[in-house]
Amino acid sequence: MAETSAIIPVFDGHNDTLLRLAAKKMKSAEAVFGKGDGSGHIDLPRARAGGFAGGFFAMFPPPVTMANMDEEMKAARYDLALPPLLPLEKAQASTIGMLSVMLRLERAFPDDVAICRSADEVRTAMAANKIAAILHIEGAEAIDADFANLDVLHAAGLRSIGLVWSRPNIFAHGVPFRFPGSPDTGPGLTDAGRALVKECNARGIMIDLSHLNEKGFWDVAGLSTAPLVATHSNVHALCQSTRNLTDRQLDAIKESRGVVGLNFAACFLRPDGAMRADTDLDVMVRHLDYLVERLGEDGVAFGSDFDGAVIPAEIGSVAGLPRLIERMRGAGYSEELLHKIGHRNWLSLLERTQASTQ
Repeated sequence: MAETSAIIPVFDGHNDTLLRLAAKKMKSAEAVFGKGDGSGHIDLPRARAGGFAGGFFAMFPPPVTMANMDEEMKAARYDLALPPLLPLEKAQASTIGMLSVMLRLERAFPDDVAICRSADEVRTAMAANKIAAILHIEGAEAIDADFANLDVLHAAGLRSIGLVWSRPNIFAHGVPFRFPGSPDTGPGLTDAGRALVKECNARGIMIDLSHLNEKGFWDVAGLSTAPLVATHSNVHALCQSTRNLTDRQLDAIKESRGVVGLNFAACFLRPDGAMRADTDLDVMVRHLDYLVERLGEDGVAFGSDFDGAVIPAEIGSVAGLPRLIERMRGAGYSEELLHKIGHRNWLSLLERTQASTQ
């Protein structure tokens, strides 16, 4: 009985915690992370309580404020207008600001936080009971067309890039926040985007397909030598959001030995597409069941979107991860599969990505 109630360590595919902390003064950001202030989803005390072992920490250049976004996404149908292209200078400034937050957290909490650059470093950090952070970019607006910034960010530890957030940039086109809708919403990668895929392959940087439209997805699938990955996306057949993946996309990810991380955002889980916290965990299990059936046990993980979305109230924060895992146990998930979904599949994926360098 003790074995089945054990906390499963979770290495998570996506969070926006650096964006939340960057909005605070630097010293305040360290205090908020270290002690917690009840805001957001991730801080050190709640991470410890929930078995959060680390994950991909996103550096997301923020959009122009999308007023009333959460309220609009509670409607039965919605189609939100997206912010315009973000200038390179603004994207660079915000990205460097979030990188600085991560570096400061590692320095302030050397026994608790480690920036990692490989699966082996993640395992070492987890063995030392440290939160293992892989640096990720959500939306490549901070990268210039000549890739000078990519060299700098890679040297600082960047190992994962989402080509787009939902707005377009010089590399690709993201999907809008639309329900119901198809991910087939516009053109594919630009020439610069194709070049960026090759640059990422050469450096062993993971390419994240979440937020990318369908034509862009297939462009990456045709170009990339690495496994296909969607760090925080769900099943379109169960929730017809533009953000979710079709069966054909899921099949391509499986064929490449890639991974999909389950997004906890209610609007990408619920059949009605609504941004509502009163979402039962059984809805999450249905998406997980579908993903495991389509991708196999090695192709599914968590991609929570903590600090970036409205999540089911029953989870509430990172401290609530054991509630989801217990619901999965109740649905028949074995301890081996819980460990795979909890952390092992992301680590194996990182190894396959870095082994695929050209």
